[in-house]
Amino acid sequence: MKKFLVPYKCWPSRDWAGSRLLVVLHSDNGSPMKASSFLVLLEKLGVSSSFSRPRVSNDNPYSESLFRTCKYRPDYPYKGFGTLQDARKWMSQFVYWYNEKHRHSGLQFVTPRQRHEGSALVILEKRRKVYVEARSRHPERWARGTRNWALSDKVALNPIKEDHRRIPEGGGWFLKRMRSNPAAAAYGRSEAKSLDECARLSKADQS
Repeated sequence: MKKFLVPYKCWPSRDWAGSRLLVVLHSDNGSPMKASSFLVLLEKLGVSSSFSRPRVSNDNPYSESLFRTCKYRPDYPYKGFGTLQDARKWMSQFVYWYNEKHRHSGLQFVTPRQRHEGSALVILEKRRKVYVEARSRHPERWARGTRNWALSDKVALNPIKEDHRRIPEGGGWFLKRMRSNPAAAAYGRSEAKSLDECARLSKADQS
């Protein structure tokens, strides 16, 4: 099965000399992608491995959320697309639905178009009034206040917590966690992929 999946996830890239074409498989640091059997298969196929740096895959939640929304559509072709034209047609329809019809929970259940055009403010104000009126009619049904329909200034998946932000001394939030968590320190040493990271780890051990 892997022999069919690997080429699908790869893209061509020129090496430093630009003399030959390389095939690179980029992935996160999940254990299936780093398993020895899988790496041996990549080597046999002439595919180079590329991994995201530990703890900086901030874009992954957004892409994975989009993939899930795409794959869970009722009309998603689980048996695959017949042709490239079929795939492009389906994706074009999906993008239209995603931006024009789909009410996103992260946007207070308005569409991206409504959010960008500014009409979301009017829609959410109407919803707020409906909730306030409903609560005034039947207060016994409401244990708390009405729902907050205000739009957030920032939308984030897995936002960085305050104690994970970079700090001026010590090299960053990762080292801050390592000092208080021996398990994280051991994991960080095994995952270090550059001399710069190794130097910071050594400095943390001495402090």
